[in-house]
Amino acid sequence: MLRRFYAYYRPYKGLFILDFSCAIFAALLDLAFPLALNRVVDDLLPSGNWLWIFYACLGLLGIYFVSAALHYVVTYWGHMLGINIETDMRKKLFERVQKLSFGFFDNNKTGHLVSRMTSDLMDIGEIAHHGPEDLFIACMTLVGAFGIMLGINWQLAVLTFVIVPLMIYLSLHFGRKMSAAFKRMFADIADYNARVENNISGIRVVQAFANEQHEIARFKENNDRFRLTKLIAYRIMAWNSSLSFILMKFVSLFVLVCGTWFVIEGKMTYGEFIAFIMLSTVFLGPIKQINSVIETYPKGIAGFRRYLELLETEPDVADAPDAVSVRELKGEIRFHDVAFGYKNKEGVLKGVNLSIRPGETVALVGPSGGGKTTLCSLLPRFYDIDEGSITIDGIDIRKMTLDSLRSHIGIVQQDVFLFDGTIRENIAYGRLDATEAEIREAARRAQLEELIASRPEGLDTLIGERGVKLSGGQKQRLSIARMFLKNPPILILDEATSALDTETEAAIQTALAELSHGRTTLAIAHRLATIKNADRIVVVADQGIVEQGSHEELISTQGIYSRLHQAQFGA
Repeated sequence: MLRRFYAYYRPYKGLFILDFSCAIFAALLDLAFPLALNRVVDDLLPSGNWLWIFYACLGLLGIYFVSAALHYVVTYWGHMLGINIETDMRKKLFERVQKLSFGFFDNNKTGHLVSRMTSDLMDIGEIAHHGPEDLFIACMTLVGAFGIMLGINWQLAVLTFVIVPLMIYLSLHFGRKMSAAFKRMFADIADYNARVENNISGIRVVQAFANEQHEIARFKENNDRFRLTKLIAYRIMAWNSSLSFILMKFVSLFVLVCGTWFVIEGKMTYGEFIAFIMLSTVFLGPIKQINSVIETYPKGIAGFRRYLELLETEPDVADAPDAVSVRELKGEIRFHDVAFGYKNKEGVLKGVNLSIRPGETVALVGPSGGGKTTLCSLLPRFYDIDEGSITIDGIDIRKMTLDSLRSHIGIVQQDVFLFDGTIRENIAYGRLDATEAEIREAARRAQLEELIASRPEGLDTLIGERGVKLSGGQKQRLSIARMFLKNPPILILDEATSALDTETEAAIQTALAELSHGRTTLAIAHRLATIKNADRIVVVADQGIVEQGSHEELISTQGIYSRLHQAQFGA
């Protein structure tokens, strides 16, 4: 796992070397300062030569300035390194999420995914910057300071070093506890985000049912669990910090008492005593750094583990190794012995056989839950079939690349999703390189001209999150405009006019009939009046196709379609 983590440093070798080099030089200067002070106190101070003392102080000031410049590079450019790595990870994760299939999103909450792409990666930038750098510098400084202390007074140095193994043991002990606590905390953050996202998305339903207090109670449960987990994590951190603090202060007092005794006994000079006290502070600094890394490491690694879990999730639907990019399709569709079932559920479709000619309009009707939408979802490979095959123009859809397959299929869904942006941006989503004239033509054919003309900003009117500023019919028409712009050879209309008033529906039906001419169209409908002019009507129920034919033929058979027609229009 660490090898995979360090692989993210490769694009930033130069930045890493700059940061690392400056950190090493800064650490060396920290070691040099006590030695320089030792010389000032023991050699220059007794001489009384003010000029040399002044020059020595200027030299020490110069060391401070150089050290400050090095620390600036380490702080700014080092954090830039961490931020770059964090950004690359987010980019990779977002790209992976774009490739995951519908089945994955059916079983994972939006809030959990958002959490993995945000809060989980927050501490990775810090560990990427401070982890290897601080550990190396800490070890180098620890060894360097101890070596110099040995040179000054080996007995006092050995006595001082005795406390170090205990401090390292405590850091590792608490580090393991914090790792488990932070792993739990990230899971709680994901639940918290999911609860907030779910509530805000459904706030109209919440208020319509006057269930605000119920939602507040559910939120309180998540919020309290998140609070408790954070408190547990920080309690462990507090114990670690407090014990380390008291041990370090003990070392400082120990050095002060023992050093005083060595000075009184004539075994140390005053300069060596001052240098030793300063070196003991430098000596304890790396232990603080190691503590800091150990505190950050569990959060960073817990986030990185969750990052890898999502990054390694393979999509259920993917391009086959020998998949080809199809440039043009006529739209001859064939379902051959198709069977399909969602995960952990019984089969929705079994033994489905259906042939659709190029340019034919086929309406899919039947009771809810019969599999109409599922059947259409299999065509663009939102899900992969369990058995059988689906071909377009004689080519198995699994042999086509997903991009080329889906570029030839236009879909208007019953549940319209619009992006937070302008009318122009949402129409242009149908074809991103469309011209202004093409966007306006698509809007006209979808009966959006009146809406655009009524707004001062026209096509640049902001529609709000999920099109909240538009009526249901306007949202549906905007979604239809996308399809006009895409202009594919195969159309799937999933209750495409269900949210329109009667007058607008009639106008849209005329436009859809025009667009459907010469194109293969699958229309899912519950309102039978909208599809009775279809070339063929297919009744889907009980895991497959039970009837098919023209409107008149199906009425005369007195089957399921006939009963549905009677239920809507009477005998």
